[in-house]
Amino acid sequence: MSVNYNKLWKLMIDKDINKTELTNLAGISTNAMAKLGRNEDVRVNVLEKLCTTLDCKLDDIVEFVPDSETDSAKDKRIGR
Repeated sequence: MSVNYNKLWKLMIDKDINKTELTNLAGISTNAMAKLGRNEDVRVNVLEKLCTTLDCKLDDIVEFVPDSETDSAKDKRIGR
């Protein structure tokens, strides 16, 4: 399972805020923002700060995407 932050970028557009502004307002590091830009894992406290700053819920900024066949095979084994 991988993570995708496309919802975050859409929300930022809707709220007319750029990455630099959000980084400063949320009090997160530029490294954390770079990881978000590469759809890499970040700490939960980073996501919490973003949600607090943007007044949203976690599922408004993060989407979990199955890793094609690997996750499909797992899903079949556990009965999903």
